[in-house]
Amino acid sequence: MAESSGSLETVTEHERILQEIESTDTACLGPTLRSVYDDQPNAHQRFMEKLDARIRNHDREIEKMCNFHHQGFVEAINELLKVRADAEKLKVQVTDTNRRLQDAGKEVIAKTEESIRCRIQQRNIATVIDKLQLCLPALEMYSKLKEQISGKRYYSALKTMEQLENIYLPKVSQYRFCQIMGENLPKLREEIKEISMSGLKDFLESIRKHSDKIGETAMRQAQQQKTFQVALHKKTNVSLKKTKYILNGHISEDKNGVKSKYDAADEDTEEEVLNVQDLVDFSPVYRCLHIYSILGDKEVFENYYRKQRRKQARLVLQPQSTMHETVEGYRKYFSQIAGFFVVEDHILHVTQGLVTGSYTTELWNMAQSKIIAVLRTHSSYCTDPDLVLELKNLIVVFADTMQGFGFPVTRLFDLLFEVRDRYNETLLKKWAGIFRTIFEADNYSPIPIANEEEYRIVISKFPFQDAETDKKPFPKKLPVSQSVPQIYSQVKEFIYASLKFSESLHRSSTEIDDMLRKSTNLLLTRTLSSSLQNVIKKPHIGLTELVQIIINTTHLEQACKYLEDFITNITNISPETVHTTRLYGLSTFKDARHSAEEEIYTKLNQKIDEFIQLADYDWTMSEPDGRASGYLMDLINFLRSTFQVFTNLPNNSNDHAAMSGKVAQTACMSACKHLSTSLTQMLLDSDLKQISMGAIQQFNLDVIQCELFASSDPVPGFQEDTLQLAFIDLRQLLDLFMVWDWSAYLADYGQPYSKYLRVNPSTALILLEKMKDSSKKNNIFSQFRKNDRDKQKLIETVVKQLRSLVNGMSQHS
Repeated sequence: MAESSGSLETVTEHERILQEIESTDTACLGPTLRSVYDDQPNAHQRFMEKLDARIRNHDREIEKMCNFHHQGFVEAINELLKVRADAEKLKVQVTDTNRRLQDAGKEVIAKTEESIRCRIQQRNIATVIDKLQLCLPALEMYSKLKEQISGKRYYSALKTMEQLENIYLPKVSQYRFCQIMGENLPKLREEIKEISMSGLKDFLESIRKHSDKIGETAMRQAQQQKTFQVALHKKTNVSLKKTKYILNGHISEDKNGVKSKYDAADEDTEEEVLNVQDLVDFSPVYRCLHIYSILGDKEVFENYYRKQRRKQARLVLQPQSTMHETVEGYRKYFSQIAGFFVVEDHILHVTQGLVTGSYTTELWNMAQSKIIAVLRTHSSYCTDPDLVLELKNLIVVFADTMQGFGFPVTRLFDLLFEVRDRYNETLLKKWAGIFRTIFEADNYSPIPIANEEEYRIVISKFPFQDAETDKKPFPKKLPVSQSVPQIYSQVKEFIYASLKFSESLHRSSTEIDDMLRKSTNLLLTRTLSSSLQNVIKKPHIGLTELVQIIINTTHLEQACKYLEDFITNITNISPETVHTTRLYGLSTFKDARHSAEEEIYTKLNQKIDEFIQLADYDWTMSEPDGRASGYLMDLINFLRSTFQVFTNLPNNSNDHAAMSGKVAQTACMSACKHLSTSLTQMLLDSDLKQISMGAIQQFNLDVIQCELFASSDPVPGFQEDTLQLAFIDLRQLLDLFMVWDWSAYLADYGQPYSKYLRVNPSTALILLEKMKDSSKKNNIFSQFRKNDRDKQKLIETVVKQLRSLVNGMSQHS
């Protein structure tokens, strides 16, 4: 029963499921079918059976329905069969129509496809145009960049390059050509840097070659500006008064009187003023500076530029080894240096930071030190004063030029004082030659004056003033020789030459006056003095010439005051305000006179010595000849004629007469003293071992002739017996031996009233011993004669007493 109820429930459930399947959409059958399997075991088998039964049930219903509608179906089939023939006809017509339609549509299809292709092309073209419009600015900028590089507009090219990188290329970075452009830009930058640096190197090389032209132009313009200012001062009466003077036949002035190459421009035409930009193209420097600034390497560029310019500065400052030989060597040296610093000064003012003030100051200080060292070395080789003067002018122009550009030049002007000393040395050497030539050409005779014109010519050269000479009629003679006016004129020429160096040194008139006086003093005390001393010492200068030299130096000494006035006039310094060195040439001429006088005495003494060397005494003669020796008479005749010449010198004034008389007196006294001394030394000569009384007597005859000469007043002006005193010592010695008055000599020795006061015991002893030896030799039998033995004993006794006197003198001393 239970089973039956269960089966019934299952059947009912299956009915319900089948109803759901029939009424439910097939998409929702899943849960329904799942319930069949979720039911009791084997329920699905029963469900399938139930399902088959339901299908058979439906098939019976379909069959019934078909049977019900069969007649209509048959009728419909018949109607379809009837329509079949028409359908076949229609099919043929449709096929034919389709064929004809297809044939007609082929052309349309072709046109349509062509139209489609055109539309596609149009679309592509529009796309390309859009893309090209996007790329064109970048391409145009790149093309512009290439043109700028080829046109050497590198600064603009870098700006274009920057725009390409920052604006245009980022918009089209997806294209390959843009990537290639981007890769090329750094290479182009490096190329621009190399090109600009190459241009800078060419500029540096060019500026080094043309720096002398730049410096020459700058120095010329500086000199023209200075000349213009001087002319303006003259016109407005602001400048100091200038004294004109005649130099070598032409008129000069004491200010700016020396023209150099730079102020020798035409005075009637004005030269166009050029600046450094007119001579030099600085664009490579500006270009390179801008390029490196844009590229961020400005410091690298500045360091490179300064390093190269320092190297060039060292090359410019290195002079040629032969620079000192010509003025052109110095001019080129200064022009190169000036050109270098003119360029640097221009760079300093037109650029920012490339050249700094401290950099140029450092370079200039280094340059000044090198210039000063070079000029000290090379100027020391200069022997031509004209070349040294040109060097001074160049230094002044160079200093003025550099000062105009703001560079300090105090050290250069200080250097000029050293160059001035060198200039003075060369002048002194030159004038030494001039003086030597003048002295060699002088005849050392008074200047003959035939007429007034000749007299004025001499007076114009030398300030000769003598009232007595002026009173004498023509023809007449001036007391000086021709060298005096020449020397005086040359001293003035030296002052002119020395003044040339003092110009343009920015020194006061007082300082210039002091310089002239010092240099003139050097000329007088060193050069002229040395020349005079050399002339005086020359062998061919005789006694007459020496006396004329004494007269000449006296007049030159008197002319020194006119030289002082001359210096005062050309420097415009009031004599009352001068507190500088005075001319002390007086000592030069005094020293020369003293040397001439000494040379007169020396030459006389030498001549006396030459005569005495001719003496040929027989020192063992038993009897004298009865007359004076020949050599001595010749000597006395020579002295008489010599002093006669002294006395007859043409003295045009009392002063000259007194001067020549004094020299003659001194010379005569010196000659007599020297003659007396020489004769005494002849007796006392150590080579003379023996002397006889006969020789003493012969010698006495000669001394008597000397005394007669002294008493004959060979030179006027001596007091009575003054000249004889020169022979007093010799006379007393001879008298002592001639008289043989030894007892009186020994008894009165040392007493002021002694007759033989001037006889020295040692002198008497030497001569006595020579006589003793002679007595022994010549009187070999004297020991057999009583008188001779007594005389020999007397001599020995006197010799002993003289020796005791000599020993007593030595102990007392």
